[in-house]
Amino acid sequence: MPGRGCWRACCVGEIDILGIDLAKHVFQLHGAERSGRAVHRSKVGRGALIETGQKLRPRVIAMEACSSAHHWARRFVGMGIEVRLLSPQYVTPFVKKNKNDRNDAEAIAEAASRPSMRFVAVKSIEQQDIQAVHRMRAILVRQRTAVINQIRGLLAERGLIVARSAQASKEPSRPFWYRWRRTDGFLRRIQPVDATH
Repeated sequence: MPGRGCWRACCVGEIDILGIDLAKHVFQLHGAERSGRAVHRSKVGRGALIETGQKLRPRVIAMEACSSAHHWARRFVGMGIEVRLLSPQYVTPFVKKNKNDRNDAEAIAEAASRPSMRFVAVKSIEQQDIQAVHRMRAILVRQRTAVINQIRGLLAERGLIVARSAQASKEPSRPFWYRWRRTDGFLRRIQPVDATH
């Protein structure tokens, strides 16, 4: 029975698929040969991940398509290693026993070895930038909707009813509004003005 250190190093060069459970600082690795037998398990720090990948030289590196996955995928692709990104929902059924980093890395490697598995395409920096712009816009739209709904609620308490749209929220639907005057940097309500006169 080989010792723990031998378990980590004796099979370098025999790894077919290396599953990596991504994290902020410490990454769990699980290497398996083509038959599925585990030949490598280890934990590496963030700064040693690329160096470890160069030493192990697996045919395929598999990771969940989560935060920072595309960054590491681009790094490994640049080293000439095939990268497979998997949606987390497809990895979950392969987790054995308790969910932890070690079991997650093993599940990633096993899921990536299935011929019918669907993978996520590795995105370039430009593609991620475009995706970030769309996500930020979606956030701003949600925030605008929340503000409009809050304003509608406040106006409704004062008898002003506004339709449910961004354009309608710019003008009260009732035929009167309040006249405002800027005084000492603040808006002060003067008196209601009836628009029918």
